Amino acid sequence: MDPALLKERAAFINRAKAQPAVEKRKHADTSSHSSKKHKSSSSSKQKISNGASAAPKTPFDYKTSHGSSQYKFGILAKIVKYMKIRHQEGQSHGLTLDDILDETNQLDVPTKHRHWLLTEALKNNPKIKTLNFGNDQKFLFNPSYDIRDKKGLLNLLKKHDLHGLGGILQEDIEEALPRAEKCMKNLGDNIVYVQRPHDKKKVLFYNDKYCRYSVDEEFQKLWRGVSVEGMDERKIEEYLDKQGISSMQDVNIKKVVNMQKRRKGKKNNKFKKLNEHLDGVLQDYSDKQ
Repeated sequence: MDPALLKERAAFINRAKAQPAVEKRKHADTSSHSSKKHKSSSSSKQKISNGASAAPKTPFDYKTSHGSSQYKFGILAKIVKYMKIRHQEGQSHGLTLDDILDETNQLDVPTKHRHWLLTEALKNNPKIKTLNFGNDQKFLFNPSYDIRDKKGLLNLLKKHDLHGLGGILQEDIEEALPRAEKCMKNLGDNIVYVQRPHDKKKVLFYNDKYCRYSVDEEFQKLWRGVSVEGMDERKIEEYLDKQGISSMQDVNIKKVVNMQKRRKGKKNNKFKKLNEHLDGVLQDYSDKQ
């Protein structure tokens, strides 16, 4: 072999040994790292889509949310209902707001709603009575009538009968009077029950025994013997006039009708007639055709 070629080959080997070799491992590592990230993100997305690792979403309930007005008035309605029940059971001592919330299992009521109950809701509610003891406030149920026993109920019915105030609804008495059913039963025939036709509610009246009087049997027979079936008010009025009996009439209605007729007549008088200035000049030729 030519010595010049050998010398050149040896020099090339020496230069190759002296030059450091650079491996492209970094690019491979980054690509593997990114592939791992991609795999982990895709697996996490798949888990979320499957619902395995995602937290369950609870729907918002506006009825139980502390900021809603329905929640506030729900608290108030529960309080009023409880106060009514304890009044009907005969409990007449007042309760503080904390006691009421404790009895109704509503101790988790927020502070702003407690303030609203104390300053506005309970004070302005017609069914709640406020009792002030210095800085403390207690509350009682406020019924429609202040009656405590059967004697109070009888006196109330007598008062209504004496002053012409009419009867009292049975539901109002049951609301106001503790153990109302027993009291009404003990009063017996001192009470008259009348059922209203439009809503079927019972109305209680005082049965005044001193106003009772006996009617002659002859008058009863005459009363029952007169048949008015199929007769309207006008026919009944004509019959009474023939017998010389004046019937009761509603004067106010007739006055209103007469006034309306008079007003209509005045309007007709003010009606402007046409061709008044030609009266006596125009001639009628309808008969001369």
